[in-house]
Amino acid sequence: MYCVQCEQSNKGGCAVKVGSCGKTAPVADMQDVLLRIMQGVSAYASLAAQKGARDAEVDAFTPHAWFTTLTNVNFDADRFTALIAQALDMRAKAKACAVAAGADLSDLPEPATWNPGTTASELAAAAPFAAIQRFMDRDGPSIVGLRNLVLYGLKGTAAYAEHARVLGHEEAAVSAEFHRIAAFLATDPTDVSALLAQSLAIGALNLKVMELLDAANTTRFGHPEVTMVRMTPVQGKAILVSGHDMGDLEVILRQTAGLGINVYTHGELLPANAYPGLKRYSHLVGNYGGAWQDQQRDFDAFPGAIIMTSNCLINPEIKSYADRLFTTGPVGWGGIPHLTGHDFRPAIARALELEGFTQDAPEQRIPAGFARNTVMGVADTLLDLIGKGEVKNLFLIGGCDGARPGRNYFHDLALATPKDSLVLTLGCGKFRFNREDMGDIQGIPRVLDMGQCNDAFSAIQVAVAVAGALGCGVNDLPLHYAISWFEQKATAVLLTMLHLGIKKIHLGPTLPQFLTPEVLGVLVDEFDIRPTGDVADDLARMLKAA
Repeated sequence: MYCVQCEQSNKGGCAVKVGSCGKTAPVADMQDVLLRIMQGVSAYASLAAQKGARDAEVDAFTPHAWFTTLTNVNFDADRFTALIAQALDMRAKAKACAVAAGADLSDLPEPATWNPGTTASELAAAAPFAAIQRFMDRDGPSIVGLRNLVLYGLKGTAAYAEHARVLGHEEAAVSAEFHRIAAFLATDPTDVSALLAQSLAIGALNLKVMELLDAANTTRFGHPEVTMVRMTPVQGKAILVSGHDMGDLEVILRQTAGLGINVYTHGELLPANAYPGLKRYSHLVGNYGGAWQDQQRDFDAFPGAIIMTSNCLINPEIKSYADRLFTTGPVGWGGIPHLTGHDFRPAIARALELEGFTQDAPEQRIPAGFARNTVMGVADTLLDLIGKGEVKNLFLIGGCDGARPGRNYFHDLALATPKDSLVLTLGCGKFRFNREDMGDIQGIPRVLDMGQCNDAFSAIQVAVAVAGALGCGVNDLPLHYAISWFEQKATAVLLTMLHLGIKKIHLGPTLPQFLTPEVLGVLVDEFDIRPTGDVADDLARMLKAA
């Protein structure tokens, strides 16, 4: 096991025995094997795509397989054994597609022909050939770090692509570009310029994928509306839905209609409460709890059934809720019931067995739903406020939150921003400050919750539109970025921001561990990425730049 893919890896270092997330070495090794095979799948699929051919089943399996390897998603060794077997089948299908299309297969990378076996013992023996540090001695830490930047960027992009795919939105051109970059990675490249170029290509691809996801969400559920979301429970039996999958949430709402069960969102699903297509279910009563890293406390106190729909699962074995927890989609934990086929009856039955909340808690609500359509609906007002100097600065504060010390930085920065500024927020980093009363400017709340990390497309579109209306570039706006980095989705979003040429991003509380100081130096020099530091110093630098 050699895991550096997220900020919680052994408290910021490298996990070699067990991850801080609870991932075991055998599971980590199987994830490496799966990803190595998937690069081989893409090697064939990319050759086929160059000839205008594709296999829809291969394209559908690809983002799902990559997604299962993200931080806090799938910890189930048996599921990975099955996924590896499927991946080998998909590689054969992709090869057949390439052969049928007349592709030249004379120069294939190792992952296209590598056979790791299928049994647990065979996979354990094969794991060193898939380990990300395999070429550390040959190529050096900077090259391996850059390859990991590509690898983790692809992981994050795959997660967003899978969110869009399960809602019926996918494009052959997106799949082809994903395969192209993954096939490039399969060659174990060593050229620094090429690796940096492909990292930015992932940023461009991820922008398109986030656009697909935005279209998937808004087509199915409508554009988010400004909504006062209840954050405290009400009396009655209850189901808590966590993760990112609004399609699963919709099915759960349909299957629980009329059963006397209240449905709550948790963590990343908080923005779902602002979508008209979901708000129409009266038994979607609000959000319970905070960010993902608080789930053990939140789940332990929740007196109903709990369903994890995508990612951010934490070890449930040390708490009392394992017997009322269910997983679905890419999520898995050995011994926890996994629901398939959108059949949530076992979780619903468990909710009906449990007592639920015995009384209403004092009502507390927070505003949500300030996505692109909402913000652009008041664009004239916002531009007028900027023109008059009543809004002097905009701050984008948020990203993937975590449990390590230093993350109060984002809370303290939000509260320290001048009262003539607006704070746009995305991701579960907003839970650091979204219950604080920061007032408003001419009726516009100073904190505008634009959704989750997958809603970064909205923030980008708003920034581009405001810059266009003011006749300047995005980097010339009085818009400052303080982004909390955590895992692979954040890596993909960061690469998108770099692809767009956005500079002076304050990133923290630590910079990605898989990049060496030399590689970070290149990114800092080219994009002026700035590690978060002292709140007062950083804020002064931001305001001076404005």
